Amino acid sequence: MPEPAKIGERVIRGIPVSTGVCRGKIFVLGKPSEVAVARYDISPLEVPEQVNRLEQALVRTRHQILEVQQKVSEAMGTSDAAIFDAQLLVLDDPILLEEVVKHIHTERVNAEHAFAVVSNKYLAMLGAINDEYLRERVADMRDVTSRVLHHLLGAPGESDLGQIREPCILVAYDLAPSQTATLDKRMVLGFATDQGSKTSHTAILARSHQLPAVTGLQDATQRLRTGQYALLDGYNGLLIIDPTDQTLFEYGQLARRKLAIADRLREVRDQPAVTLDGMRVTLSANIESLDEIGEVQAHGAEGVGLFRTEYLFLNRHTLPSEEEQFLAYRRIAQALKPQPVIIRTLDLGGDKYLSHRHVTTERNPFMGWRAIRICLQERDMFRSQLRAILRASVVGNIKLMYPMISGLDELTRANALVDEYKAELRAEGVPFDDQLEIGVMIEIPAAVMVAGALAKRVKFFSIGTNDLIQYSLAVDRMNPKIAHLYEPTHPAVLQLVKRTVDAAHDQGIWAGVCGEMAGDPVLAPLLLGLGADELSAAPPLVPAVKYVIRRVKLSEARALAAEALNNENAAKILNHAQAFVEDIAPDLFEKA
Repeated sequence: MPEPAKIGERVIRGIPVSTGVCRGKIFVLGKPSEVAVARYDISPLEVPEQVNRLEQALVRTRHQILEVQQKVSEAMGTSDAAIFDAQLLVLDDPILLEEVVKHIHTERVNAEHAFAVVSNKYLAMLGAINDEYLRERVADMRDVTSRVLHHLLGAPGESDLGQIREPCILVAYDLAPSQTATLDKRMVLGFATDQGSKTSHTAILARSHQLPAVTGLQDATQRLRTGQYALLDGYNGLLIIDPTDQTLFEYGQLARRKLAIADRLREVRDQPAVTLDGMRVTLSANIESLDEIGEVQAHGAEGVGLFRTEYLFLNRHTLPSEEEQFLAYRRIAQALKPQPVIIRTLDLGGDKYLSHRHVTTERNPFMGWRAIRICLQERDMFRSQLRAILRASVVGNIKLMYPMISGLDELTRANALVDEYKAELRAEGVPFDDQLEIGVMIEIPAAVMVAGALAKRVKFFSIGTNDLIQYSLAVDRMNPKIAHLYEPTHPAVLQLVKRTVDAAHDQGIWAGVCGEMAGDPVLAPLLLGLGADELSAAPPLVPAVKYVIRRVKLSEARALAAEALNNENAAKILNHAQAFVEDIAPDLFEKA
């Protein structure tokens, strides 16, 4: 790592949120000034007019956000576009809007004043909550409420970003998600902000944009001025002002090493994921939309191990028809044929809800009405999806997978529906693959305990480690107070993975892993050693995982797993796995 604070330079430290290095002049965008909202009294007869003004401002704001969302979807895919669901939900929040209308009625004041008073109260409440994730949602709410206010005031608002005339490093007090999503990469080389964290939507969008980014600089916008020369280090969270020649040289060396690693990863793109002693591993991709088909191919994945179909259902006013779903499933299958495409049935609930259906708020939505539980009750919706998948299966490379199966009853009921809809299609003379393979996601500890019974009735398992860890350890990883307890290498988690794989192999079926553990090069040998036959990760993570697999012996991976299963300390297991992978693939872990 380059040594900071050489003579003649200043180093401002923050939080690294998006990797990369860039250098150039900085453009400082300070804290936005408060919108001046005047208060004036209205008569009872004017109340309807003010409520109508509010409603019109909400409509215009919705259209504005949808336009941004569409641009993001086209540029980066539906996963990143879904970030703006949070802003759309603010516009649909009945409690917030009812309170604004009530304020207009009871206080007899203009709509913009009522909206400012109520929204500022909500922003203050969220900002005071001792939960990093909820505090970060303040940025989403501030973004949308600012838009509403500008529409009410008849001044849609001009962004200071329009003043950028040459490529620069943007240094801002904060960036709204909508600002980040529409940054011109030709003009903004990277950015650093006073506010923010790794979990913010702005940080997520920076990573998708592949823009170097640092947050949490505290007061950089007050200490710096536009035109100063700087280097931004997104690996270590540094903004280096007036870097010396020595610093520039060291970062130049770093850039060359990173390019060399990228070249090595490109070299293995079209190579099979096979260990040094000949074990062939299926390495697939997790995707959310048809836009990512090219990503699957570009990163050398062998088909799709998890197609999250719920993203066909979100951000729309009506359910997708059977025909619409059929065309989508068929398109992805044809594009990747003969490689397999595993289509997961709807995993709605938790943090994903249909925008056009009212859903009762649940105290613990991740353990509530979600996934297969919704589908088995919403039979019409499930019927359309299952028939669409069956019809598309005629392509020949589709597999079907149920999420959140907790026991044999749910699996039996879901399979019975598949048989029922097969009979319908036969009667209609509609072709489908009668040998369509069906599998289940293992995400709930209860499913692990009855994995033997499940394995007799399916063709494969896919272990969803994200939820399995959360449910096993009773840890919400988005809660900063306990996030450190979310440990993929916890001995209990490894035992659950091993038990699942063994149950699958005992019944002659394969078992894969499609959670975040599968995309971590450090954990890939451990998962192979535990017996995983397939790993499925986000497309950009596939090359590094493949690189590691091609440098390990299965015998070594099994020894690593055996040691881990006999170890009682999660941190020691992780450290050992890290040291093992750094030894066989040291160039992947070049420190910035």
